[in-house]
Amino acid sequence: MDSISRRNLLRASAGALAALTPKGSAATSTALLVYGGTPAAITAAIQAARLGQRVTLVSPEPHLGGITVEGLGGSDINNHWFRNDVAVGGLANEFYVRIGKHYGQSRPVWRFEPHVAERIFGQMLAEHDITILRGQRLREPLHGAVEKEGTTLRAIITEDGQRLPADCFIDATLEGDLLVAAGVTTFNGRESNAKYGETKNGIRGTNEYRKFAVRVDPYWKPGVPSSGVIPTIQDEALGVPGEGDHRIQGFCYRMCLTRVASNRVPIEKPAGYDGRNYEIYRRYVAAGGQLFTPEPKLPGGKTDQGSWHDLSANLYGMNHGYPVGSYAQRERILEEHRVFTIGLVWFLQNEPSLPAQLREAWKRFGLPADEFQDNGHWPRQFYVRQARRLVSDLVLTESHTRRVNPTVCDDPVAVAYWPPDTHHVRRIIRDGAAYNEGFVFGGDDWGPFGISYRALVPRRQECTNLITACCPSSTHVAYGAIRLEWTFMALGQAAGAAASVALNRQSLVQDVEYHALSALLRGAGAVLSLNLPTAKPA
Repeated sequence: MDSISRRNLLRASAGALAALTPKGSAATSTALLVYGGTPAAITAAIQAARLGQRVTLVSPEPHLGGITVEGLGGSDINNHWFRNDVAVGGLANEFYVRIGKHYGQSRPVWRFEPHVAERIFGQMLAEHDITILRGQRLREPLHGAVEKEGTTLRAIITEDGQRLPADCFIDATLEGDLLVAAGVTTFNGRESNAKYGETKNGIRGTNEYRKFAVRVDPYWKPGVPSSGVIPTIQDEALGVPGEGDHRIQGFCYRMCLTRVASNRVPIEKPAGYDGRNYEIYRRYVAAGGQLFTPEPKLPGGKTDQGSWHDLSANLYGMNHGYPVGSYAQRERILEEHRVFTIGLVWFLQNEPSLPAQLREAWKRFGLPADEFQDNGHWPRQFYVRQARRLVSDLVLTESHTRRVNPTVCDDPVAVAYWPPDTHHVRRIIRDGAAYNEGFVFGGDDWGPFGISYRALVPRRQECTNLITACCPSSTHVAYGAIRLEWTFMALGQAAGAAASVALNRQSLVQDVEYHALSALLRGAGAVLSLNLPTAKPA
């Protein structure tokens, strides 16, 4: 499917889905407007509705649920040496319990099919009086997409000219577009280590995690720099270790494939396919490297094929313009990733120079006929692992993530229970070979930590009725420990509860009384604190 056809299909899908939901007059009387289509947007809207608020959910995408309904079916819960399900409470736990019931289980289930996740989210939303507007993005340029008086947002303006007023707003997008439209300070990229006294931020001088297992020559003519570099490699210097930059961790599609023959759609060579784009994979195998293969870990014999290997479908360095880009620029980056990734699967299935065993392992899989049926059975979104982050009076840093002598917040609204996890940001040349730079993960120096409410609200001089659910005030390193879908669900629930308190008491979001907020969240089953040892067993 070419990019024009794909955009037309998405527009048609957005129109069809939007026709199923009320628009116009209901939104004009809303108390809370939630902007986003992520799981955090859903939990924010539901929590506020359960507290009696009039809520409008405005989703930039036609489908609700974000990457959770677009292929990320393997939640990062209890899948490492530590058990972090103790941090999953409230609406997030309710979602996983409902997933379990769908599959005939009496317990929460952490792995699921995309269409099942979308169905469960839809059922949860349908149980509440929430006005839902699908496929409605903020008007571009973003600085003209809101009405604001002093520090108070009055309304947002959509692409089609709708004016949607509210008394309080939640930005539940990964990109932080409403924050920017509201004139709130955000940051994109990696801070220097010196800025907040960190050790894992900025340019990484050494890398031992997911480094290349074999030596791969980066030049079209091996050993000859003047011949140019092969695709996926950036010909740029390492830079000064510890210094900050604009770079963000790589994105990928979470490839949902299936080996069930009755549900399998063959993968065809995509339009625009160029076998030269995969030269690095040929050289990797020729040097003795072992490429990744599909793993059917989801129900229905399906995969949630992530990209965390030294060489997979992460396109390091090809997404740096996404967070701050226009919609057209984002669509171009999305399309480049789509064409490359589908082409990669076709390459792995058919490239004669690859081992027959590898090709056969990939040929057993195809696209699932029962998934993404309005998009050629391919996910409509890729995995935006990182974008803009709020910069507020409190910034969560590496010190909050430490197991020993951490910085502790006195107003937690959710718990992050995951190590700092930032994928490589680029693939460069070092010592004459391909080199991945930027990965931070693992170790035994981290622990679960409370996410401060103050990290969800802007400085009061910038905006006083706006809360963020997915772009907390945090550094590149700390955000890497926060950026899980179930953690976002918890933050969305916290944002919905905080907005309700602010609305009921007619207070600024910065002045929400923590005792009242924490009482509401605990009453709703949210987990606000843990005191657990996290040392890795010997």
